[in-house]
Amino acid sequence: MADLTTHVWIDKDSELEGLRDRLIDHPRVAIDTEFHRERTYFPELALLQIGSPDGVYLIDPLKCDVGILAPVLDSSVLWIAHAAQQDLEVLHLATGVTPRNLFDTQIASGFIGMSTPSLSALVSSTLGVNLSKGDRLTDWLRRPLTAAQCAYAANDVLHLDAVYEKVTEELIGLDRLGWAEEACAESLSRRQESTSDDAWLRVKDARSLKGEARGVARSVARWRDERARQLNVPVRRVLSDMALVSIAQQVPTSANELLGLRGIDGRLSHGSDVNEILAVVASGRTEVVSLPNGSGEEIDKRLKPAVNLMTAWISELARLHRIDATLLGTRADVDALLRRDESCRLLSGWRRDIVGSDLEDILNGRAGLSFDGKGHLRLIRQ
Repeated sequence: MADLTTHVWIDKDSELEGLRDRLIDHPRVAIDTEFHRERTYFPELALLQIGSPDGVYLIDPLKCDVGILAPVLDSSVLWIAHAAQQDLEVLHLATGVTPRNLFDTQIASGFIGMSTPSLSALVSSTLGVNLSKGDRLTDWLRRPLTAAQCAYAANDVLHLDAVYEKVTEELIGLDRLGWAEEACAESLSRRQESTSDDAWLRVKDARSLKGEARGVARSVARWRDERARQLNVPVRRVLSDMALVSIAQQVPTSANELLGLRGIDGRLSHGSDVNEILAVVASGRTEVVSLPNGSGEEIDKRLKPAVNLMTAWISELARLHRIDATLLGTRADVDALLRRDESCRLLSGWRRDIVGSDLEDILNGRAGLSFDGKGHLRLIRQ
């Protein structure tokens, strides 16, 4: 990919169509987005950056229909991105599709001894190039953007192809390219639109609620999420997390009880909102709600001591193999193993080879852990 220091600004559909027709012939393309979601429920795409062998392109989604790029996203082209999870959501909202093939340089670098590095740290370590920090508070929706803002945005894709080549070279040398590709594919499969039924899981402290309180939390969070979607405002503008948890814990049955709870403010002064919340509270009291698989619930109490042992061994093996521990295995993965969940990632592929078999031996009493006196753990076979 050409190391160009300039960029092309695209703000016409005809220009974007021409770019689309060129991109479809390239084996890989770099991509990044700038967006805002502070004042809205749905993220607002403010700028789309594309890096290709032909150059760097800054696409103005305020003037162009970025859905024009959908056929390229849903093609055999490999899209290179860094820390792409939020970008995937934004792209899907803007184009209706997500990349069919993705190489996330942040995920991939976790297999060569780097733990979730920033783009600037990764570019510096692999290419010896120092990126300008730019202004983190830039209003990307303002037009026109300054030359400095455009240069900063262009840098987000300018070096991604070279980073890809360096990282893949190391991965091939370690025989881990397949692992990285599998992890990137997993990140694509995890990208799914959140539902209002799941909204309560994103509320701090909600998972600790039990019984009736949990059903009320899910019911009220569902109402809040649907209202926020309708108004396209952040959920906290409808009802704060503190208020939601207070409602779940106290289960009000009257307007006076509701309006007297901690976290409730003037936004609920309207009778219609108060009545709606009381109705969803009443409905939620009858809901039976379980945590999703891998959330730590319903594990046999006799197995809980194994959790700390297993997570400690995962961390130790991650250090030995120079792999980001979160890529090797998470607490949710350990919970899934203890549940005997057939879809547990630790029981298949490269994870099973590195750690899964050890964890099964620990669980079944065939192995234990000891401290070597030098700051590390070792596995002792029975």
